[in-house]
Amino acid sequence: MTTAARLVGWTVVLLGICATTADGHYLDSYYCGQDNCYELLGVSRESTKQEIAKSYRQLARKYHPDLHHGAEQKQAAEESFKRIATAYEVLKDEESRNDYNYLLDNPQAYYAHFYRYYRRKAKIDVRLVIVVTISIISGIQYVTRWQRYDTAIKYFMSLPKYRNKAMEMINQSNGGGGGGAGGSGKQGRVKLSKAEQRKEHDEQIRKVIENNMDIQGAYAKPEIKDILWIQLFLLPYTVGRYLWWAGRWVWKFTLLKQPYGREEQLYLIRRYMRLTAVQFDAIEPETVEQFLRQQLWIKSNYDRWKVEQENEKKKQMADNPRYKAYRRYMKNHGPGRLTFEE
Repeated sequence: MTTAARLVGWTVVLLGICATTADGHYLDSYYCGQDNCYELLGVSRESTKQEIAKSYRQLARKYHPDLHHGAEQKQAAEESFKRIATAYEVLKDEESRNDYNYLLDNPQAYYAHFYRYYRRKAKIDVRLVIVVTISIISGIQYVTRWQRYDTAIKYFMSLPKYRNKAMEMINQSNGGGGGGAGGSGKQGRVKLSKAEQRKEHDEQIRKVIENNMDIQGAYAKPEIKDILWIQLFLLPYTVGRYLWWAGRWVWKFTLLKQPYGREEQLYLIRRYMRLTAVQFDAIEPETVEQFLRQQLWIKSNYDRWKVEQENEKKKQMADNPRYKAYRRYMKNHGPGRLTFEE
């Protein structure tokens, strides 16, 4: 699981916990808790601000702690006074009252209540929330892409084919002497321990692979233009370019019936294969050239090629011993039977 996926997962879990704490009593700390603010003040949702204020003043005089004697009575009056004061704070403000009415009408909209409540409390600007969210997503995108690229480089470093090729290039650049990056030949290597020599050696190989390996697709080297912030900034240009491309396609190939160029041929092949641009770019160049030689941008050619590929796959599976054993098992026992037979 990638870092982005883990972060999103933990965010959802934390929001879920916040929204459903205490067996669904997630609003105990919001507004009037489990009490109804209107009932506490003895008013209705149709009451005016003046009526709410009048009712509050009357109840405040009645339950003011200073007007009661005895520890128990004083404590009970103080609790009632706090609930009344809280209810009045909620209902006296028009924005707060609207948010509370929305809660009464939509009790299951957990996240909306959470956002509305703390937006007022903290005076959070929605624009700031959007900016921070986009920035976090952009950062996660960039870090995740670097992790994928690093994984690809380490994979190629582990393959003897690429590792040996990199060693040949290193030896050629050092005049055939096989010297390290320190450039001091034998004298330079004596100063390094075996672990340090191995590390320096791997760094040389990695540098050669990075400079000469053209990695395409999802594991390509990340670029700053790929992050969400830059994509949003370039959105008008991207939309305009797409509209120009679509208009050009209709004009040249639909109306004028001109022959497809290489770019258009590759686009049609990718669309028939239902691959994204990143997925299609990951295909080996030799395979792509074979697609072009077979003229797969022509729908009839592609359909015939697809049938051939499916038949070839079926043939390979039929010749596979494990698949043959599976077919025998399904024929003799069926999918729903339990057996201890070998």
